[in-house]
Amino acid sequence: MPPSLRSCSLSDFPSVVPTCDVSALAARQDNRWRPGVAGSVHSEVFASAGDGAGAGLTLALARDAIQAVSDQRSMDDGRIMWVQDRRAVRLSGRPYRHGLPQQWRDRLIHVEASSCEDALFALEEGLRCRELAFVIGEIAGNPRALTFTASRRLSLVSERYGVPLCLIRLDARPDLSSARMRWSVTSDRSLAALWDRQAPGLPSWKAELFRSRSHAPGVWNLYEDAGQLRQSPQRQSHTAAKQQMVGNAFVRKRLIGADAIRNQAQPDLLQAAG
Repeated sequence: MPPSLRSCSLSDFPSVVPTCDVSALAARQDNRWRPGVAGSVHSEVFASAGDGAGAGLTLALARDAIQAVSDQRSMDDGRIMWVQDRRAVRLSGRPYRHGLPQQWRDRLIHVEASSCEDALFALEEGLRCRELAFVIGEIAGNPRALTFTASRRLSLVSERYGVPLCLIRLDARPDLSSARMRWSVTSDRSLAALWDRQAPGLPSWKAELFRSRSHAPGVWNLYEDAGQLRQSPQRQSHTAAKQQMVGNAFVRKRLIGADAIRNQAQPDLLQAAG
């Protein structure tokens, strides 16, 4: 028997035993989206036209995104452009100026397009204007004009000129899109008021990030308080605990698999050495 076989060990077969990169798991955990983290330049929000969850969360996300890059663009600079097609106006109505944040009431540019094609054209032209702080689109259903190519054009223009875009999709199914972040949102139960539990609560949403190129998917219970987008503290601990359980289960599975391969490889090495 050659001497090289008698002196072999498990260290000579590093590719046989899988390794668990705990630091990579921690980095992925830290990469989860949270309020205050700048989002992507092109996002989509899927919501029902029966309530205002889509528009409400879009405004909260827009305000949160602008505040996250406040060193580059102030809340007091730039206008907000809101484009709707005719069907979206019929289903959800026009934006109510006095319901907008105080800083945006005199800077809103509303465009009502007669068709989806006209709405897409207006969105693309708005994204080319660097004087705009944010562009919001609102399109109902799955019109034939909103193809992957049209979505890709919006993404490229948004990235080129640095103007964020959030497209609200009312009563639509998630079809092909180049949006960097895609949300599904519904209205959620508000937290109880501090001084009067019978009083109306703060706007709250249950938001699911089901596709993203920069953040891990997940579900958040969000609300807006004093102009700040926040995560519900009661559900935040439950979400964190669930994420920790999933991470621990994954680590245990990898370690158990490594031990199984190690136990299986050990008799073969001893037999070869003998």
